[in-house]
Amino acid sequence: MPVPHPTAPVGLLRPVRREVQASGGTTAYWEYGPVDAEHTLVAVHGFRGEHHGLEPVVAMLPEVRVISPDLPGFGETAPLPGRTHDLAAYAEWLSDFVAAVAPGAVILGHSFGSIVSAAAVAQGLATPRLIVVNPIGAPALQGPRGVMTRLAIFYYWAGARLPERVGTAVLRNALVVRVMSITMAKTSDRQLRRFIHDQHDTYFARFADRDVLRDAFVTSVSHDITEYAADIAVPTLLIAAVRDDITPIEAERHLVTLFTDAELVEIPDVGHLIHYETPAPAAEAIRRFLGPSARDTR
Repeated sequence: MPVPHPTAPVGLLRPVRREVQASGGTTAYWEYGPVDAEHTLVAVHGFRGEHHGLEPVVAMLPEVRVISPDLPGFGETAPLPGRTHDLAAYAEWLSDFVAAVAPGAVILGHSFGSIVSAAAVAQGLATPRLIVVNPIGAPALQGPRGVMTRLAIFYYWAGARLPERVGTAVLRNALVVRVMSITMAKTSDRQLRRFIHDQHDTYFARFADRDVLRDAFVTSVSHDITEYAADIAVPTLLIAAVRDDITPIEAERHLVTLFTDAELVEIPDVGHLIHYETPAPAAEAIRRFLGPSARDTR
């Protein structure tokens, strides 16, 4: 039985699962909220995750229609046929997906999804606004845990080089997933930590194969939003964590200055898991950014 979130009503969500063709493959996605909502968000999850990861934030925005796909190669979405899963492939996929399902939607990306979203918008994906949560605002090797990033690079390299059965088992190892989870969580709330660990235990190993995982990881540590910020003209909201181990808050404060029209919301006492640990402040920042017509109707 899933561990409940202590504050976000995730258990009350009743999304509708759908599928659509995008970039030559079949994308699984979930639709939340009223179909006639004034605002529609397309929510792009982070590395090794899937659509479930953003549900605590979605649960705090019941008045907003949210469309949340599993990225190609993760969750219930198969890899893109015949493609290397690099940033070009993911950005093209996102543009195709939005065009097919929700043209004109606001785009939201978390962590790795923030890079994909920023790249797609910079390259022409039409959206009225862009929201990035825990944005990757600096090269990963320059972050507070650069040594840990180097260890992660070795881990994914080894998983790709070992015999396939052994390498896949290493990449799906429950102990490694738990170490990742413990490292990222900042909260001292025991129930919330249980929820976070349960989420990672349940969903972090749901990648299609080690090749997709390697490609996505290399992409995640080879790019950051600073490459695309100057080419993004739409209003942009950055929701950043003061204790983020991947992008230090100083880098986020610099990143916001690179956009034509952007604002930064800083959330204290949280790290790279804003979507799990502080969904209410994140949702409120999103609601305010969408405008006065977005009101909490709970």
